[in-house]
Amino acid sequence: MKKILIVDDDPNIRDYLVALLEDNGYDTCTASNVKDGLKIVKEYKPDLITLDLEMPGEWGPRFYRQLSQDNELKNTPVIVISGLSGKDYAISKAVATLTKPFDKDELLSIIKENTL
Repeated sequence: MKKILIVDDDPNIRDYLVALLEDNGYDTCTASNVKDGLKIVKEYKPDLITLDLEMPGEWGPRFYRQLSQDNELKNTPVIVISGLSGKDYAISKAVATLTKPFDKDELLSIIKENTL
């Protein structure tokens, strides 16, 4: 079973993604901020990460920068899911960038392509 880490400060988005992904056969883990996300990613070693950009305290790009400096984790695909405009430039190596509200079928398709 493929593992997906959801990093988002909005509990409604986290709950929605957990339900959506688990209903589609994925194992999920969540973090509500960058600090927890960085701790969990090292233990959980997900196959893919969904990442919000704007969270209290730290920004998603900082999470991504630290992730990309870890040799074991740097190739983990990241899907940015954000409500920010101009987000396409925030993480250039993200496999996809979706704007909230996003299309669930599009998200599932991107996840499937990147967790083969």
